[in-house]
Amino acid sequence: MCETKTIEATDDGMMEARDAAVALLQRGDIVALPTETVYGLAADAFNPAAVAKIFAAKERPEFDPLIVHIASFKDLKRVAVVPEEIQETVNQLARQFWPGPLTIILPKQPEVPDLVTGGLLTVAVRQSAHPLFRAINQALGNPIAAPSANRFGRISPTSAAAVMKELGGRIPLIIDAGACAEGLESTIIRIEARVGKKPLFYIHRAGPVTREQLQEFGKVEKVLPGEKLLAPGQLESHYAPRTPFRLIGRPEDFVPEEGKRYGLLSYTGEDGGEFVRRHGWEVVIALSPGSGKLAEAAIRLFYAMREMDEMELDEIIAEPVSETGLGVAIMDRLRRASAQRSLPKSTKKTGDPM
Repeated sequence: MCETKTIEATDDGMMEARDAAVALLQRGDIVALPTETVYGLAADAFNPAAVAKIFAAKERPEFDPLIVHIASFKDLKRVAVVPEEIQETVNQLARQFWPGPLTIILPKQPEVPDLVTGGLLTVAVRQSAHPLFRAINQALGNPIAAPSANRFGRISPTSAAAVMKELGGRIPLIIDAGACAEGLESTIIRIEARVGKKPLFYIHRAGPVTREQLQEFGKVEKVLPGEKLLAPGQLESHYAPRTPFRLIGRPEDFVPEEGKRYGLLSYTGEDGGEFVRRHGWEVVIALSPGSGKLAEAAIRLFYAMREMDEMELDEIIAEPVSETGLGVAIMDRLRRASAQRSLPKSTKKTGDPM
């Protein structure tokens, strides 16, 4: 156990927040930092002892690789080897999507510790668009390894308060820069060159950069099941609340059990919606109240899941969203949360040991 301090990165406190985070990272500690996607738990990627603290704080299996964040495109060569046959494609993607929520899997440089890559010969790399994260990355002078700042398998945090609930007492510092802009983790891709044709993009994790956006630069293919653990965050059960969670495709497939308290995670929350009318829910929380906008739903997803998880419900029921654009990433998270449905009652209570 340790005392967890929070520093608000206001306009006046920006320099203090940056310097405090950098000081801890330089001495081999870990810090929760804001990104444009979700809050991340950061360590110097070249310091294996510091990276080990990430796995300990999160209770994360060491075979699950981490994303490495670089301060600028010129730093890519420090962590990855870009094969000549995909060099121009990587350049195009970086110009279009970096800094931003796109992670690219590439062969790793020997200097990247095996602990960071889960023993793989590849590394997942991105450049964050969050100005404070980038400032800390630049001031540290080394790449930053940073998975989401939550306990392993749990709901990713999009606010400093959510980080405190997950990791308070386990880490020394949280930098609070308000809510995250995107609300979903980055898209992760692997690139395969083709002679005389556009490259193939394999999406290992759907995210804010959509299939439709990537198709401008290459052909998008599905990832085979055996390839999933080449990338971070690919275990089947993930992003799970402590409350049993179930994704249901059609309203008529929901059959409530007598005496159970159910909450509905709805897309729009409209009173006349089929899911809303299906049952006398204890609570209905909408991802995009009334409007059905996927961008709003993506931003609110983890916040809404966490809020429902604290309501002592017997089960959370989620309705699907349209699997177009950002809807693909939203449905990916809902399916993984739904993969873990049989948690013991004792794990539903708040205040887990830190």
